[in-house]
Order: sequence, then C-alpha cells, then structure tokens
Amino acid sequence: MEFWDIYDINKRPTGRTMKRNDWCLKDGEYHLTVLGVVARPDGTFLITKRVLTKAWAPGWWEVSGGAAQAGESSYDAVLREVKEETGLDLIAIDDKLYDSYSAIGFSNETNAVVIGKASGEFAPSTSTFEEISAAWYSREEVRNLLKDKHFAARTQAFCYMWAKNK
Repeated sequence: MEFWDIYDINKRPTGRTMKRNDWCLKDGEYHLTVLGVVARPDGTFLITKRVLTKAWAPGWWEVSGGAAQAGESSYDAVLREVKEETGLDLIAIDDKLYDSYSAIGFSNETNAVVIGKASGEFAPSTSTFEEISAAWYSREEVRNLLKDKHFAARTQAFCYMWAKNK
C-alpha cells in the first residue's frame, strides 16, 4: 500500500499521511506531486502516454511524474517516477520551477516541476498502479501530436511552447 505525506500551505509536512487516492485532505492541506520535464542532448523530449485504465485522462499524453511517497523528497520522487515509468535514469536537473498548486478542491496537489536530462534505455513500467508507454519526440513530432491528441493541461502548454521554437 502506498502512502503520501500531507503538507500545509507552506509545503511543510503536517506529520500526517494518507493512503494513495484516499482523499482525506482538509482545506489548506496538500499532497506533493512531481513532474519531470526531460530532454536529451539531441533535442528530443520525453513524453509518456497514460494507460487506458486510469480513472482520469486515460490514454492522454503527459510528462513523467506522480505523487511523492511518504518520507520522499521532491528530488527523490522525480528520480523514482522517471525510472518507474520509463526505465530511464534522470542524470541532471537543469532547473526547478517555483512551486505551484493544482486540482484545488479535488486532489489538492502542490507541484514540484523539474527540468532535466535522462539516459538509459526504455523499460516497461515497474509501477503496480499503471503501465505507461514512453518515447523521445522531436519538436516536429510534438507539433503533430498537438494537432489532434489529448494532453494533460500542463504538458500541453509546455509542449506547445517548446515545439513552436526552432
């Protein structure tokens, strides 16, 4: 069974945990999620596709990420999520965006977004909760995906801005 830490508005642990997807959060409480925006030196970008059995956004495109497990830092969580979902190793973190919040009133997520580089070979997901297909995409390929494929909103916005550049 997977447990998540519960955080306050200042992203400090409250000392309480919750079971995965057992939404017991009170107003002003959050759980930590991470997103890994990952590229390779050749200019391609990592995108994953959600498994069709997910309750929310099945089959949609997104970047690697997920919930931090109890006791896990955002850094450790993004390393684990990228490895778990793709088989790749995150080898460098180039930047971290300022903390954001999403799904307020639903899942109350505080988000840590890191931009980095990965190496290794793709491998099947090791998660017992999901299987995800993952691949490297060029700017041209991303522009084509954006024409008629469903994306998670944050991934869609990032992909659009990234793909429209040369």
